[in-house]
Amino acid sequence: MKVLILAGGLGTRLSEETDKLPKPMVEVGDRPILWHIMKIYSEQGFNEFVILLGYKGAIVKDYFLRYQHHESDITVDIQNKTIFEHKSMAEPWKVTLVNTGVHTMTGGRIRRVRDFVGSEPFMLTYGDGVCDIDLKALLETHRRHGRVATMTTVQPDGRFGSVEIGPDNRIERFLEKPKGDGSWINGGFFVCQPEIFDYLDGGDDLVFEQEPLRSLARDGQLYTYPHPGFWKCMDTVRDRSDLTTLWQSGTAPWKIW
Repeated sequence: MKVLILAGGLGTRLSEETDKLPKPMVEVGDRPILWHIMKIYSEQGFNEFVILLGYKGAIVKDYFLRYQHHESDITVDIQNKTIFEHKSMAEPWKVTLVNTGVHTMTGGRIRRVRDFVGSEPFMLTYGDGVCDIDLKALLETHRRHGRVATMTTVQPDGRFGSVEIGPDNRIERFLEKPKGDGSWINGGFFVCQPEIFDYLDGGDDLVFEQEPLRSLARDGQLYTYPHPGFWKCMDTVRDRSDLTTLWQSGTAPWKIW
């Protein structure tokens, strides 16, 4: 099953990094967040990726073109123009990189790769979020209800700590970054039938999260896979710092490999 990864946005809220890099190439620890996302899928048996490029897409292409050399011990014979790899650390990935337009919105990007998907169901996610999701359970949920799309929903942490106040204004309990207000939000990590392309009529300005998802919901074709575990989107410099701290401490919940 192919995994589509939306990796073409401008990442304006992370401009300190994305002035030079596309957002999926911003590093968490010493690896691009895109690598972390792909490892989540790969560890669970999904190794065929279609990456939907846009802003600074050439940097993503260069990363994968050079990936094997960067991950291996090599000898470069300059005079004879040869390269010998002593130890290869290559992943079992097949990666298709597709230019979907610098200013194309999410729905337009997905529509543009229809020919790469064919008539098979596929997975879909964003290039900026990590999760300790059980992908096989997600897929089983999708197959069980038999509708066009399944969207993983999550409850993100609150931005600030909260307190419980008792009599006489005494703080009885302090919670650091509790779950939000109880509502569930789109956490990405979709499974889609090819019929989803019927909901993607429009131009490059089509936003997947707006009319396509609303239409699927109205038609009873959108189900959810609630994920109560860890999920975090790298939206800001603070988010990147939080993820890097988890990674460097050895406690990253999404590291299942």
